Amino acid sequence: MNTRSLRFGAVALLATLALAGCAGTTAPAPASESAVFSSSNVWVKAADGGMTAGFGELTNTGDTDLTVVSATSPATSSMQLHETVQNENGQMIMREVEGGFVIPAHGSLALAPGGNHLMFMDVTSPLRAGDDTTITLTFSDASTVEITAPVKEFAGANENYDDGMGDMDMGK
Repeated sequence: MNTRSLRFGAVALLATLALAGCAGTTAPAPASESAVFSSSNVWVKAADGGMTAGFGELTNTGDTDLTVVSATSPATSSMQLHETVQNENGQMIMREVEGGFVIPAHGSLALAPGGNHLMFMDVTSPLRAGDDTTITLTFSDASTVEITAPVKEFAGANENYDDGMGDMDMGK
């Protein structure tokens, strides 16, 4: 083997190692939270005005927990993410969730009457049974997903609202 062949081989080896080193430091771009999210059976309780709620199943197919931090809908001026809990008097009350809804990795979060739900705080456009409405969820990484939800008549979901203003009937 001559000196020229050895130099060429050394240069080729260094170039290969340099490229391999560069490739090892490049991490794939993380998927947005909305990319691993799906929903099913989402629906909204009919209401002409006032307050109402949305329910359904939120699913995370990703490897890390997802956090829904807010929701909006053109049918209301304000939405909150609510949970239903027992207060110090033993009454079940609903209140805004601190930090948002966490959907576990490879898991689901059920939104149901008497439990977690999407609260329409001030319905500005009547939500009538048989119509559809849209709900936009925003995740902690600022990605969003839009859900189309049918509006249904439902006699339940009349929990008390813990806002210091007394009971609220969501069914009007």
